[in-house]
Amino acid sequence: MTVRSSKPQDNKNKDSKSLYFDRPALDVSMAFPQATPASIFPPCTSDYYQFADLLTPEEQALRLKVRECVERDVAPIMTKYWEKAEFPFEIVPKLSALNIAGGTIKGYGCPGLSVTANALATAELARVDASCSTFILVHSSLAMLTISLCGSEVQKQKYLPSLAKLDTIGCWALTEPDYGSDASGLRTTATKVEGGWVIEGQKRWIGNSTFADVLVIFAKNKNTNQINGFIVKKNAPGLQATKIENKIGLRMVQNGDILLQKVFVPDEDRLPGINSFQDTSKVLAVSRVMVAWQPIGITMGVYDMCHRYLQERKQFGAPLAAFQINQQKLVQMLSNVQAMFLMGWRLCKLYESGKMTPGQASLGKSWITLRARETVALGRELLGGNGILSDFLVAKAFNDLEPIYTYEGTYDINTLVTGREITGIASFKPVAKITRTSRL
Repeated sequence: MTVRSSKPQDNKNKDSKSLYFDRPALDVSMAFPQATPASIFPPCTSDYYQFADLLTPEEQALRLKVRECVERDVAPIMTKYWEKAEFPFEIVPKLSALNIAGGTIKGYGCPGLSVTANALATAELARVDASCSTFILVHSSLAMLTISLCGSEVQKQKYLPSLAKLDTIGCWALTEPDYGSDASGLRTTATKVEGGWVIEGQKRWIGNSTFADVLVIFAKNKNTNQINGFIVKKNAPGLQATKIENKIGLRMVQNGDILLQKVFVPDEDRLPGINSFQDTSKVLAVSRVMVAWQPIGITMGVYDMCHRYLQERKQFGAPLAAFQINQQKLVQMLSNVQAMFLMGWRLCKLYESGKMTPGQASLGKSWITLRARETVALGRELLGGNGILSDFLVAKAFNDLEPIYTYEGTYDINTLVTGREITGIASFKPVAKITRTSRL
């Protein structure tokens, strides 16, 4: 009996399968020509209550400038980078030209924007891509603002001008593996030595950290047991930043783990204005307002996408916009956007007048992100099968919102901050467990 080799046939099958499976995917415009993908971003249709009337001419002009930039330069490439979980460094010069880095900081090459203008810029970035918005927020409203509010004059002159131009990039490192909501209990330490400090510890979830030139690090002073702030430069001996993999949201943001192993920081790079955990609150007050505007921007973009999609996509011989249940969902989304915008705008005005309290900022952040979750979930429903494709924005926005719902204080923690303010009772720490002992 003769046994024939199967190799030639196997190779033939392998080649044919390879030819079949290795073909590139159809471009979405060809695969689904009935609806326009988000690479061509829809016009803004969410200003139903004409909020532009509440803005100054300067704020309106900045809003439109940022919108035009991100629609033109970010929308066509965001899906590619989001899928690869890589940051699009090619857009940094475009963002630099907007002159929004530094936000509310005056002088040192910074734009000196009003809090409202800064919030609008944050929302317009997030409307198209939340990752780009987070990149600027971490760099500007955390790293730069900390140096501005808590740094010496020499430090401001040294670091802020290049950060304002995005020639150098900043990050802000407070959170640790064991201390997220309970950030005041951080374990990273700073030991005073001759000429400076030695920093040892670990940070986690730090945005921009894998490529930042300037790292603002918080550590516990071993002598005073109080929190101090330090400026650490990249490539400092003993500093290591590695990317956190496998995120489902804000995939373009390079969140990292930071290890600090006997990192020396000279005296001139200790931030003199940070001597306790409470000193971080003046930075977080602004950044929490900015974070509240990210979900406002995200839901604006999702609404705009759904508004266009429902008119383009047809089923049962009619556009999806003609069906009552779809109109009801779209109106609910629009209602949420109007309410979220009004709360965000009022937060800005309270801050600008010096009246905003921590509880008000926390209520704004928690409530706005909650409504945003509801809004993007409705958008995901409206897009049906295409609601799980990043090509049509909604799936991407759905995932990007999840980390925003959590960072800068989870929903629950922010509600407790407000609860403490309105009742005068702090409920962050659980009461001691009562154990019952049996009697003989």
